[in-house]
Amino acid sequence: MKQLGQRIRGLLNTRLGFLVLAIALFWVKTYWAYNTKFNLGVKGSMQHLLLAINPIPTTLLLFGIALYLSGRKSYITMLVIDALTSVWLFANILYYREFSDFLTFAVIKGSGAVSNNLSKGVFGIMRASDWFVFLDVAVLILVLALHLVRMDVRPVKKSFAGGVTALACLLIGANLMMANADRSGLLTRTFDNNYIVKYLGLNAYTVVDGVKTAKTSATKANAKASDIDSTLAYMKQHQVTPNVQYTGVAKGKNVFIIHLESFQQFLIDFKWQGEEVTPNLNKLYHASDTLSFDNFFNQVGQGKTADAEMMLENSLFGLPEGSAMVSDGTANTFQAAPAILDQQGYTTASFHGDVPSFWNRDNTYKSWGYDYFFSKAYFQSGKDYDIGYGLKDKIFLKDSAQYIEQLPQPFYAKLITVTNHYPYTLDKKNQSIAKTDTGDSTVDGYVQTARYLDQSIGEFMAWLKKSGLDKKSMVVFYGDHYGISGNHKKAIAQLLGKDKFDDFDNAQFQRVPFMIHMNGLKGGINHTYGGEIDVLPTLMNLLGISNKGYVQFGSDLTSKQHSQVVAFRNGDFVTPQYTKVGSDYYDTTTGKRIKKLTAAQKTVIDAATNQVTTELSLSDRVMNGDLLRFYTPKGFAKVTKRNYNYTLKKALKRLKKTEAKSLLGQNKGKSVEYTTDAPELKPADASSSSSSSSKK
Repeated sequence: MKQLGQRIRGLLNTRLGFLVLAIALFWVKTYWAYNTKFNLGVKGSMQHLLLAINPIPTTLLLFGIALYLSGRKSYITMLVIDALTSVWLFANILYYREFSDFLTFAVIKGSGAVSNNLSKGVFGIMRASDWFVFLDVAVLILVLALHLVRMDVRPVKKSFAGGVTALACLLIGANLMMANADRSGLLTRTFDNNYIVKYLGLNAYTVVDGVKTAKTSATKANAKASDIDSTLAYMKQHQVTPNVQYTGVAKGKNVFIIHLESFQQFLIDFKWQGEEVTPNLNKLYHASDTLSFDNFFNQVGQGKTADAEMMLENSLFGLPEGSAMVSDGTANTFQAAPAILDQQGYTTASFHGDVPSFWNRDNTYKSWGYDYFFSKAYFQSGKDYDIGYGLKDKIFLKDSAQYIEQLPQPFYAKLITVTNHYPYTLDKKNQSIAKTDTGDSTVDGYVQTARYLDQSIGEFMAWLKKSGLDKKSMVVFYGDHYGISGNHKKAIAQLLGKDKFDDFDNAQFQRVPFMIHMNGLKGGINHTYGGEIDVLPTLMNLLGISNKGYVQFGSDLTSKQHSQVVAFRNGDFVTPQYTKVGSDYYDTTTGKRIKKLTAAQKTVIDAATNQVTTELSLSDRVMNGDLLRFYTPKGFAKVTKRNYNYTLKKALKRLKKTEAKSLLGQNKGKSVEYTTDAPELKPADASSSSSSSSKK
């Protein structure tokens, strides 16, 4: 035994021995992270084998670079590479915990657009065990510092170093062949980054993403007019006949889009300790003049809120990596809801109580044709007014009223709430319901911020009624994306009173509210399956505007021809019959996994899979190639971005000129009192006129 120990130590005292030790330690921690920090959906002996071996080829390739250097430089280089790859693994662990996805170059590039309060969110999800990924680096440094292993300063033959590189490349090729044997078209047909990591490893995924990013940039540069022909043909073939019962029922009405941040459908009618969490939204949901959809799904990817806005305003999917608003919002051509309605005589405005650069909104909104963008500079500030990602909802909605009053009618106004945003923290004076008791800190504050959002909506709807705008407007509520990710299965199961919460349940958990409220509207709860991609065509029909000729991948939710195949950004889908999660299929009604498809089931599922793959691919082609610059629908005028300016002074000046057409003008300059119980405001401010004189 002693002799064996001496041999091992002798081996470690060589450059090759130290390399083997470094690779072995890196492999152990990476394999541990794959199994404990990510949910890769590994099934079958081949997938388990690939997961176990895929860290080795790329690690050998990277660490092997050190063999080309001599003496101490070789060891230092190996430690630096180890440290850098460990940092990348650590960053992905944190990102995955919140977003159930891996970091991309597009996300990193756009991080400046979402950096506000980001550090608070990161520290909120960090766990002590995450730091284990640096343990191997510490061990290697210690064994060298304590001279447990001596540095081998003898030069390594270049032919040997080249042989190690060649071996690494050979292993990478073998890994790829084995992966393709189990999952054909892995690098060409998948929309899910989990597959790449599961089969090829995190380092290989990084390379694949880098190649995709470069390819996307080249695609835009090389795109030509004929590239959009296949998309137009698909649009023509899948055009649905709108539901005439709802066509034009909201024609000429003001439109409010109320963005319910991180709000999931399960909160509707949800009670905690005998109390309704969201009584105001529950009342609206069940109102006879509200058309509510209980099978409406968020379809966001890495862009989350930005993806939701992209689908809502354009009926185009977000991108598989990053946020399209960040990467393409400034330069691309769009045919978005604000521009469409502006050309129908509407004034269009978006309201957001945070900095205008968040998600690149200040540039994207110009591309979409928004007349006004009321962002942080337009609103009052004070102690404790902000939380997380912007102004608290009660203060935000109260302050927004002063500008809503000044908008020439009819108008299209989108109000983006933010208080119900991760990490779901709320100061004690605003808490009106107890936290849940799952023991998961990410989950338990969710009902408190949701209740606060609900109260904010109640105050806003009361003001609409007082102002008379409720009779002149259509108010649309939608949840932008999940609030609690599938990485909190145990806590979710406890919340929902379920024994377990599996991948099928998580797919169904992606439901978010979609409600259309208007006096005289034939309402009720509609069980049609749909998603955010369908919002724009649905609203256009209600407003009496034809979407024929537009490139929109959704369809009118009230149409009998509406496809009920709801595509998720990773290529999964849900329909009233079947749900696809990864490579598994479930009966949507029973939740049972279908172990072997019948011929009839396979036909239906193959058709749905083809539809999802085609629509995601075509939408990506439109976005990545900026193809709408080559096509303008009949009756639509291209947006001229330079015509838009969102500075406070110019906006107020323009509003003053058009005051006669606004609610304020109709009331001869008299504002309608807005009442809020926001504790941050003084009594006089909490129940006051919504006059904007303080901003003039």
